[in-house]
Amino acid sequence: MPKLKSHSGAKKRFTATGTGKFAYRKNGRGHLLTGKSRSRIRRLRKAGYVSDALATDMKRLLPYS
Repeated sequence: MPKLKSHSGAKKRFTATGTGKFAYRKNGRGHLLTGKSRSRIRRLRKAGYVSDALATDMKRLLPYS
């Protein structure tokens, strides 16, 4: 079997956790922060996690993670 290629876009945006889930950085934290509430900005600090329904798709995009 030849080696599988990882998806370049997914490689930059997702990281595998120790338990096998995939974490990503939430959007909306880049700029224009003055118009967003403090509580919203606090929520955006935390990592997002890919749902179990999409985890199989992520394993195909990132086969070696």
